[in-house]
Parts: sequence; C-alpha cells; structure tokens
Amino acid sequence: MPHRLSITLTETETAAHTPSLLTVDRAISDLRRGQIVVIEDDSGALTLTLASEGATKTAIQRLKSLSNHQPHLILTSTRVHTLGLGQFKNKAVCVEMGKALRPDLIEGLVNPLATISKNDFFDITFSDVPLQSGESASVGLTKLARLIPSSITARIETEDKPENLDQWLKDEHLLRVKAADIFGYEEMAARSLRAVSDAQVPLADAPNTKIVAFRPADGGIEHFAIIIGTPDPQDPVLIRIHSECFTGDLVGSLRCDCGDQLRGAIKSIADQGSGILLYLAQEGRGIGLVNKLRAYKLQDTGVDTFDANEQLGFDADERVYLPAAQMLSHLGVNKVRLMTNNPEKVSVLKSCNVDVVERVEHAFETNKHNEPYIFAKATKGGHYL
Repeated sequence: MPHRLSITLTETETAAHTPSLLTVDRAISDLRRGQIVVIEDDSGALTLTLASEGATKTAIQRLKSLSNHQPHLILTSTRVHTLGLGQFKNKAVCVEMGKALRPDLIEGLVNPLATISKNDFFDITFSDVPLQSGESASVGLTKLARLIPSSITARIETEDKPENLDQWLKDEHLLRVKAADIFGYEEMAARSLRAVSDAQVPLADAPNTKIVAFRPADGGIEHFAIIIGTPDPQDPVLIRIHSECFTGDLVGSLRCDCGDQLRGAIKSIADQGSGILLYLAQEGRGIGLVNKLRAYKLQDTGVDTFDANEQLGFDADERVYLPAAQMLSHLGVNKVRLMTNNPEKVSVLKSCNVDVVERVEHAFETNKHNEPYIFAKATKGGHYL
C-alpha cells in the first residue's frame, strides 16, 4: 500500500510571525483605501506614505500638514527607465519637482496608460532611494497591495518625531508598520502557511482528487494543493506549479496558455497515476488582476508581456515560489519531477531545498491570439517552447 501524504503544521513558528504579518496586512488595506500609513525604518525615522494610485489633492495636503515637509513622489527604477529618464541602481527612485505635486502630474508619471506632456518633465530631478529606507518600503507596500508600484511620501527624521508618538498616531488615526516587516512580508507569509481545510473534489479528468487549502498566519489569500491520486513521497512526485489566472483559467481567455496548462497538467498527472498541482495566488506573474488588465491594454499597443509589466513599474516577473516549497514540505514531499517549461522555476525551487530530479516538458498548441505572448516567453523569458 503506497505511503499517504501527511500534512504537518508548525504552530509555534506561525505564532511568532503573526503580529508583524497582521500589521503589514492592515497597512495594505489602509493603502488600498487611500489612507496614510506610517513606515518606521531601522533608524527610527518615519515615512508617511500614500499610494500614488488614486491619491487626491486633499490627501496629499494632509500628508504635507502631518509631516511639515514637502511630499515627494517615489517611483521604481524600472518605471523611470521606461520613461527614458535615466537608469538607477536601487529599486526605488525619489522624484523631486519644482512644481507642486498634482494628481494629474502624478498620474502621468506613474501610469503608462495616462498622457503626459513633455513639458512636465522639465524641472524634475531623480535620485536613488536607500535600499532599507521607509521610502523603498513604501513602494514594496504598494506592490503587496497590488496597486501601481509608486508612492507619495514625506519623511519625519528621528529628532523631529512627536514627543508622544503613540498618542499622536492614535489621535491622527494612523497605522505604524516597520519597514523590515514589509521587506520580509512575502517570506514570513510563506513560512507561516498552514493547512486549514481539505476535501475530496472529483475533477473531470481526475476523479480521485483532494484539494488542500493553505492560509498564511495573517489570514491572507490562500494557496491550494490539488492532490491527484495517491502520491508516494518516498519516490519523486510529479508536480506542477501553476499561478492563478482568472482570465485563462476561469473564463477561457485566448490571450495566454494558462487554461490549457492548468487543465492539461491535471490530465497529464492523472494519466501518469498521481501527483500534485500547486495553485498559487499570484495573478499576472505577481502583479494582480487589475494591473494585468492594464498590461493587456499596453500589449494592444505593441509591447510584449514582459515590457508591459516593466512599463507599469514592476519587474518582468514578480512571483515568488517559497509558498510552493512550504506546501510541499507540509505534505512531506522533497523529491519532485517538475512539470514546467520555465527554467527559473527549476532553479528557484532547488534554492528552496526542494530536490528537482527531473524537468518534465509541458507545452501546448498556440492560437493567433496568444502567439505573441508565447513568443515573448520563449525569447525573453527563456522558456523551453
């Protein structure tokens, strides 16, 4: 009788991560609602932060009033480069303007779908933002919030902080979060994953299937393990890591091959007897559905899928695979046969201490709508297609 997979939980480790995860999760919610968030760096300095997306004149003025400093716009270096305004070594860039920050000017600089006059580029200077600063963390927070990766910030140095900081934060209804917790959020969330529910779910091509839901300690978005048949963890287990795709997986979009890959993987695993499909909540290569739709609109102008992400200010691929490794660990699986055409998945999974003993090909026929997407994955993404 084959050895059944077991699910292991690490409650002590999960509890240790929970407070900082919850604070970041609350900061994400505030940012998405257009609220100001206070980020504290290792030096004790405070960075008052607004998400650039949807920032109003009133909110910007409040940021200025609370900090007693002129707010600055923070962009990713990727976005600055795509604007043709220079190259910078750090991830975030501070934009200083001779004119006051206006919502229309901010929109023009941060959103490639907006129009901006070349005249607006005059009297603007750019400078690298320190890597571990509150300003850099503010951009990371907008990415976690699945907003356009740009922020408006105003800094309060340690010596200028309110005398009774906690009372001031309470009076102004401001949430404080540590920069280090933002930088470490994705790893902490992945390491805190625990199985919260499972059930037998017969699938069209794989009737003997169980789905296990994994949730991080802050109650964030779940990832799923689709266990087909009865894999034996003593042998290399056939697996597929699949990032969610609402358009391809659910509504049958022809712009990508995601739906074909999802259903094809389930059938292939069932045909071979057993295996696991890990379904990760990383829409649009980690940028979120709304930004993916923006990227699609940019692709309609002739840019490819990777350039579209970069024009929005993201890296070409923002996904992380530590959640997949953690889920496999909970399931007692260490040796895998990885079904993928993406060599990066192989190398990253190995770096997470998963023994990838074989790469299994996984490709499908193209159509006239997704051929540019597939071509870009092969030529720029290095996929074996």
